[in-house]
Amino acid sequence: MLFERPLLFLHAFSGDEARQLLLQESDLAVVILDLAMERAGSRLDLVHFTRHTAGLRNSRIILLSGRQGQEPALDALIEHDISDCRTREELSRERLHVSVATAVRAYKQLCVSDTSRVGLERVLRSSASLLELKDHHEFASGVLTQLAALLKVEKVGVVCAQEAANPDGCYFVQAATGRFSELIGRSLERLPQTAELGLLRKAAESRSSVYGAKSGLALHIGHEDGQKFVAFIDVPRHHAVLHPPLLDVFCANLSTLLHDRGLLGRLNESAQHDPLVNLPNRAHFVGAVDECARQGLHDRILALIDIDDFSATNDLMGHLFGDRLLERVARCLEDALPGNVLLARLGADTFGVLGATGQVQPRRLLECVRGPLRIDGVPYKVSLTCGYVLLPQVFRTGADLVKDATIALRRAKRDRRGHELQYSDQMGAEARSRALLLSELRVAIENRELFLVYQPQLDLATRSVVGIEALLRWRTKDGRFVPPDQFIPVAEHSGLIVALGRWVLMAACATMRELMDAGDAPRRMAVNVSTVQLQDPGFLEIVCTALASNGLRGEHLELEITESVAALPTELLISALSALRAEGVSIAIDDFGTGYSSLSYLEQLPLDRIKIDRSFVCQLGEADGARIAEMVVQLGRKLGLGVLAEGIEDADVCRALLAMDCREGQGYHIARPMDKKVLLAWLRAHCRNPDAESRQPPALPSVHVSFDSRGGAVFGTEEPASPILPAASSSSRHAAPGRGRHTCA
Repeated sequence: MLFERPLLFLHAFSGDEARQLLLQESDLAVVILDLAMERAGSRLDLVHFTRHTAGLRNSRIILLSGRQGQEPALDALIEHDISDCRTREELSRERLHVSVATAVRAYKQLCVSDTSRVGLERVLRSSASLLELKDHHEFASGVLTQLAALLKVEKVGVVCAQEAANPDGCYFVQAATGRFSELIGRSLERLPQTAELGLLRKAAESRSSVYGAKSGLALHIGHEDGQKFVAFIDVPRHHAVLHPPLLDVFCANLSTLLHDRGLLGRLNESAQHDPLVNLPNRAHFVGAVDECARQGLHDRILALIDIDDFSATNDLMGHLFGDRLLERVARCLEDALPGNVLLARLGADTFGVLGATGQVQPRRLLECVRGPLRIDGVPYKVSLTCGYVLLPQVFRTGADLVKDATIALRRAKRDRRGHELQYSDQMGAEARSRALLLSELRVAIENRELFLVYQPQLDLATRSVVGIEALLRWRTKDGRFVPPDQFIPVAEHSGLIVALGRWVLMAACATMRELMDAGDAPRRMAVNVSTVQLQDPGFLEIVCTALASNGLRGEHLELEITESVAALPTELLISALSALRAEGVSIAIDDFGTGYSSLSYLEQLPLDRIKIDRSFVCQLGEADGARIAEMVVQLGRKLGLGVLAEGIEDADVCRALLAMDCREGQGYHIARPMDKKVLLAWLRAHCRNPDAESRQPPALPSVHVSFDSRGGAVFGTEEPASPILPAASSSSRHAAPGRGRHTCA
């Protein structure tokens, strides 16, 4: 029983069964849908079927997913009116009961609302057109028209309306016909003192309908909490159609209409207005852009302006301070724009501007907050970033144009923070490509298309193996390799990188354990980690678990980070790295010199090694090409850090590195990335003959990764149809220089 009514559960065990059931039932309170019933890529087909084909618009929908990250995007949840989305782990018996009870209550409320609406439509049908009249004079004239038609008399009368802003104020004539036509605009108190018009005064004072002794009728229309009308119409006292109950219904009908007009006005204002900053909101802005596009106004610019680091300000200074900051920025933007340019608030800290290209200059808008803003007496420095788009010649909807400007804003936030950036078609294509790549990456993880390969690191003087770097690869079912610099940033942005990085650490440590058991292990296993992982509060525990599960000590693991970590708060970074080093884990800076190139953090951070990027190593054969590599080696020596060179392609480069006292290196001249099985064979062969030239390994088994319903990792092996790396590749990594090349960047 729930809400004093029994519950009836209907079950479907496939999508087809569910569709048949949905078509048969018209009174379903709750639909609990397991996303696993749907094919990948069509997760919301059944939801769409429920809403549109089956027509169950009031039924509440609860989605179940196998794990975090599988749920649809927020826009999709809102679009399909989905009540809740939970993983199976979250949905305990108690939680299920609460979710169902909440959904049933919401369903009942929607049904009651529908029933009330249908009844109201029947009552209002005779005068529904009045609801569309926004002007008070038109509404008053419509009242006379409706009343005359209902009573079947001539339209001769007066309608007075109370001042909208003053519920206790005077009544003024809004409409008058026949012999009363000259009274429009006068107050009720100043109307001629006739018996007929005296009925209007009595109706206003008594707030009820008043009948004349011989003729005339005055009606009172309105609610206590809203504007009120009184209407007089010339009608015989004993007119055949003059039935008081019918007039009571008419008055109640018009009172409801009047109330609804006020309510609709307030709702429309609320739906189009942001009260916090007293500006139009997103809905109003998108509609205005859409209207400009439909009118073919191509000399318009649509700009989105975002407050940099607003979330951090809220966390640091409090939400009340953040609200004050929003108001202050809104006023600064307002002052910087002409009055006929539209300014709106589109999001938490995002403003939209729409105006003629000659009136809207993004650079000037960003400079309107150049000086510190005084918030509650406190000077506070902020910066703005802008993404904008010019309205095109070809029609596009307002929503699409706002999306284009959003893409430009996000790119500006990433690459040109504090500056403006114009949208280009290439940005849109890249955004769509990233969205598609994310979808493919999720499928690839499910299908075990990701795997690890390993590249040895040598002491260049003794040729002994000092370490092994674990590298992540993605080969699709058709044999195509997706470069890490493409899919790793997508994994970072989507949050997949945390779970993926957990598996990489576990798999790499497991390989290190196997090498140790075989007696062929080097000193360390190197694994790349990203800034996203370092910011994860559970990262240290993940590392310790990977080590402990495989019987390793911290000294067996080296974590490689890029110079991009310099963008993280210094205290957070030092704390995270110090905790890792306290466990014996060594830290290396990867691709040194290609990122932020800040030397100060080298002294501040707890580091063990610098890796010279392959782009500098490749220049050693050129005239003056060794200068940067030599500087990095000298810098490492002065700071007491080890130095390892990447991308060693031939013996000459190896000799040049040794000459500048670079002791360690990796690259195709030493060994290409290889599968674990080949790595074992290579290590044994190398121990027997460390000076032998390396050769390309043949096609061999690959380690793959997928994730179970609890977010854990499952990995196995299968025989690939092609080599681990394409034969045409000529670098030690299957990617261009940069953070995207990381095993777990």
